Amino acid sequence: MHKYTHLLATISTYAITCLWNDDMNQNFAKNLRHVCAERVSIAQICREIGINQQQFNRYLSGAGLPSAHNLRRICLYFDLQESDLLSDSEAFAQRRGQLNRNRPTAREDPFANAFPGDLARLRQYVGAYNIHFMSPSWPDCVMIGASFLDDLGGQISVRTIERGVGPEQVNLQRARYDGKAGFHGSRIFVVEFESEQEGSISETVLYPAHRQQRTYLRGMTLGLAWRPRRMPYSGRVIWKRADVSASVRDVFNLCGVYPIEHKVIDPIIRNFLLEKSGLQGEN
Repeated sequence: MHKYTHLLATISTYAITCLWNDDMNQNFAKNLRHVCAERVSIAQICREIGINQQQFNRYLSGAGLPSAHNLRRICLYFDLQESDLLSDSEAFAQRRGQLNRNRPTAREDPFANAFPGDLARLRQYVGAYNIHFMSPSWPDCVMIGASFLDDLGGQISVRTIERGVGPEQVNLQRARYDGKAGFHGSRIFVVEFESEQEGSISETVLYPAHRQQRTYLRGMTLGLAWRPRRMPYSGRVIWKRADVSASVRDVFNLCGVYPIEHKVIDPIIRNFLLEKSGLQGEN
């Protein structure tokens, strides 16, 4: 089966090469440069498509043509048909200009390029976590919630659940936050929206201490307290990655509010949350 698949791909590539003339080649290169200029960088485009940047630069310069397979991947990435990239470059630019006039500009949408940022780096952190922070509603207690980072077609979604039983067996109101994560400058930025109450936005900045150590993500979070009033608060937060063998139920079972000295609080987490000055590094 693999032999025949390779043969068909080779035939398709040969057919495309024979059909393309110099004008089509130059049109393709110009049209490709045009759509690439709408993105953050060539390096990011190549990472997200999964194509060699040196080879991609040959396409941009008109010095090389993509195989049928790579042409399809490029078109899927830019949401174009093959005929679009092979069409007359002036007509293509005019159509793109009309299309872009109907879209929010970077000035109108300042978050257009914020998410996901460096997708390849961010994908390393996809998974389930228990999040920990000092509860603004219960002094000297730690709130443990559950957060899930998922790769949804090139965007990293974030879903956070806070629920459980607090001190003195007080039932907590269940809250769910949905948002996105971005990776910029070796930092993970999380913005989430909770719509079930009166609506609130939380913001978190996390940093991995070492590339090889992804168990703990330390940072700061900003949001609204649950009680006694919905007042703004900010504080340290630390995310601990769930074990590979852990189920979603296992992650949820840790949720709740616990005294800071409770045995369920990891000593590394306790030390970080109680540290008075500066975000500390890895132990």
